[in-house]
Amino acid sequence: MIGTSLYFLQEKLIFLPTTLPQDFAYSFSNPFEELFLKSDDGAVINAIHFKTEKPKGVILYFHGNAGDLSRWGKITEFFVEKNYDVLVMDYRTYGKSSGTLSEQALYNDAQMCYDYLLKHYQESEITIYGRSIGTGMATHLASRNQPHRLILETPFYCLAEVAKYRFPVFPVKKLLKYNFPSYQYIQDVKCPIKIFHGTDDNIIPYASGEKLFNSIVKKEKTFFTIKKGEHNNLIEFETYRKHIQKILN
Repeated sequence: MIGTSLYFLQEKLIFLPTTLPQDFAYSFSNPFEELFLKSDDGAVINAIHFKTEKPKGVILYFHGNAGDLSRWGKITEFFVEKNYDVLVMDYRTYGKSSGTLSEQALYNDAQMCYDYLLKHYQESEITIYGRSIGTGMATHLASRNQPHRLILETPFYCLAEVAKYRFPVFPVKKLLKYNFPSYQYIQDVKCPIKIFHGTDDNIIPYASGEKLFNSIVKKEKTFFTIKKGEHNNLIEFETYRKHIQKILN
C-alpha cells in the first residue's frame, strides 16, 4: 500500500515547486531580462537572464528541487558578481513556468535554454552548472553538447540510489518513473568536470557524489570535498568559494 502511494506521489516527493502569479515582478541586485521560452509541446518556460557589462562567459544554471526563480535568481547572483552572465530557468510547474513534468521534458527544456544561449554566445563560453536535482539535467545536457565546462554541486550517481537512501525498505528501482542516470550520461561529457560535495549532506549522500566521480572514465575531472558541508550550505565554506573562484577565473 505504501509502495503504491510512493509510485503515485513520487513527483510530489521529488519536486517541491512554489508557484508565482504571471504578473509577479522579480527584483534582483543585477540587471536582468525575463524570458518566456515556448517548448515544442506548448509549455512555457520562465527564465531569468542576468547580464554583465564585459562577461567572462555565461553560466547555464539548473537549480534544486524546491522554490522558484524569486529565490534562485538571488542565489545565482553569486556568479553574476564574479562577472558572468547567468541563465536560470524555472522547471515546469515551478514559478511562472507551465507544462507537464517528465524526465524527457526536463531534458528537452534544458536543451531549449542551451539553444537560446547559442544565439547569443559561442559554445566555448558556456558553463553548465547543476545543483542537486539540477545535476541530472546538467549532466545529460553536457553529454549532448560541447560546453566549456560542467560544474556539479551535490550531485547523485542516479536518482534511484538517492531514493533507496531515503526509502530503504521499498523496491524503488521498480517504482521510480524518474531515473536521471547521471553515471551513464557523464561518460559522454567531453569537457572538464568539477564536482563539489559536502561530507554531511543528508539529502544526497556524499558517497553518491563520490561514486559518480569515480565512475568517470578518462576525463579531466576534479572532486572537491567540503568537510562538514551539508546539502544547502556549501557557499558558506571557504573551500567552496576558493575553488569556484579559481575555476571561474
